[in-house]
Amino acid sequence: MEQFASILLVEDDQALGYLLKEYLGMKGFTVTWAKHGTEALDILGDKGFDLAILDVMMPEMDGFTLAGHIKERYAELPFIFLTARSLKIDVLKGFSLGAIDYLKKPVDEEELVVRIQNLLQLVQRHKRADVPAEVVHYRIGKYQYEPENLRLLWEGEEMRLTTRENEVLHFLAARMNKVCRHKEILTAIWGKNDYFNRKSLNVFVTRLRKYLERDPDVKLENLHNEGFVLKVVSRE
Repeated sequence: MEQFASILLVEDDQALGYLLKEYLGMKGFTVTWAKHGTEALDILGDKGFDLAILDVMMPEMDGFTLAGHIKERYAELPFIFLTARSLKIDVLKGFSLGAIDYLKKPVDEEELVVRIQNLLQLVQRHKRADVPAEVVHYRIGKYQYEPENLRLLWEGEEMRLTTRENEVLHFLAARMNKVCRHKEILTAIWGKNDYFNRKSLNVFVTRLRKYLERDPDVKLENLHNEGFVLKVVSRE
């Protein structure tokens, strides 16, 4: 089955980079291989991609730093980390930067392909989900939220959201003042309800709270062992 998806692979290990590029190419993906973060940023300025795979341990610019630049410049690009570092603090840091998955070395190529396919399907599903014929913007208290543009506006000031931040906020905003249970959010956005994804969800909710803290009438509340509710007090 042909894939046609375009992937940016950022990996400094020559043997692994070559292996993954060739294997993913045989599976129908179009793969551009960058050997380090600086090269990856140059390539991103010239091409569009459906997904980026970032190694964490690289010379010149590590994967976490590269992810920060992607978040600032190419917020719509989903990315995953590929690394030998498996400490929980590193995994959570990766998710906090906006990663949609975190894969550990050594790499099982068949599993990698399945994970990529599932992630791309999820991304496409979220792009299509809940999208009416006309573009919908949300008023969240004094904020204006434009999910199709991945941005939140406060008195004209723009805050750019990562793909995952946008997915979480969109899910909550579409159900404003209603309880959104952990399992519902995780299944809809991550495709599975597990420990690491729940920790990742908590990280994104914390980031969204910071974005929304300027309006005292907006609260993103945590209901213990239940879920979250985006609560907006009407002053009308």
